[in-house]
Amino acid sequence: MSAQPHRVRIIGGRWRGRKLDFPPVAAIRPTPDRVRETLFNWMRNDVDGSHCLDMFAGSGALGFEALSRGAAHVTFLDTNPAIKRYLLQTLQRLNAPNAAVHSGDALQFSIDPGNPFDIVFLDPPYGENLLSQVAARLEASGWLAPHAVVYLECSSQQPLPLLPLNWQLCKSKSAGQVGYHLIRRQPPGV
Repeated sequence: MSAQPHRVRIIGGRWRGRKLDFPPVAAIRPTPDRVRETLFNWMRNDVDGSHCLDMFAGSGALGFEALSRGAAHVTFLDTNPAIKRYLLQTLQRLNAPNAAVHSGDALQFSIDPGNPFDIVFLDPPYGENLLSQVAARLEASGWLAPHAVVYLECSSQQPLPLLPLNWQLCKSKSAGQVGYHLIRRQPPGV
């Protein structure tokens, strides 16, 4: 069976097997199933009860997967109005009130999260060199819990960008053109 375009499948948790059809926006490149499966295996002890930020949400695959697996709250962020509508509609269909959707640019986005984020998913458009800038902003903003987990996805053809000094690379793999990495934040000065 070939994968349908503009569709993702939740692979674990209470919505396991649920298929989500997202708008046909050219820039959306959902994290592949096998990559998400590996990622959530890496984070199996981190997700339940966590507060997550899905920046560059796109299809929302990472945020929906986190909610399905017991995250307490997920904040989705994307610049595209059609994606914002899709995310809101999907949350309503899933009866998931423990999420918020914001529209805006990742470098200009500003919220007071109330609780710092335990997990952040960073999967910006490839080739725009945003990871280093967004990582620095997250670190400086007070949005990260002391031992936050950060997922980075980028082209496997590119090395990891410059990251804050207290971000420690824990796991790293590639699958085709996708390079994916799990970072654990250490509180500054530790």
